[in-house]
Amino acid sequence: MTDDFRTRAQLLARGNRYEDFEPGRVFEHHLGRTLTEGDNIAFTTLTLHYNPLYFNVAHARGHGHDGLVANPLLVFNIVFGLSVEDLSEGGGPFLGVDQLTYLRPVQVGETLLARSRVLDRRTSDKFKDYGIVTWATEGFTPEGETVVTFQRSNLVRYRQ
Repeated sequence: MTDDFRTRAQLLARGNRYEDFEPGRVFEHHLGRTLTEGDNIAFTTLTLHYNPLYFNVAHARGHGHDGLVANPLLVFNIVFGLSVEDLSEGGGPFLGVDQLTYLRPVQVGETLLARSRVLDRRTSDKFKDYGIVTWATEGFTPEGETVVTFQRSNLVRYRQ
């Protein structure tokens, strides 16, 4: 009988916990992400967003853009994804997004960065091992131009 690695595995806690999210704390999320043409076309096709601005260069240029426009939902998902390691990787159900605002179209080839600020935290009456945390997140270019903003909330585990 071979040794089952699962019997030797140790669970490593990842991410921040409720106690780490003091209101006002700012997280500058890592690295950023350049949005590629392949990202945009695959996402647009898979989500059935058949707006030619997202996959037809001639159409996008005919409407005053330099090239393909990034699907706004992809822009949101990239910025959201950049925040996960700092905000919600520690586990806890996602509770939703509010006040999602797109400030300008993003072009394919642009790099997106993200930062989040803790807006609020409170204990959960329903789930004893969790609190509820709300963050304001912004996606911006390396030049500092904000392109998308939103708020999101999660149940977040206590450190215990």
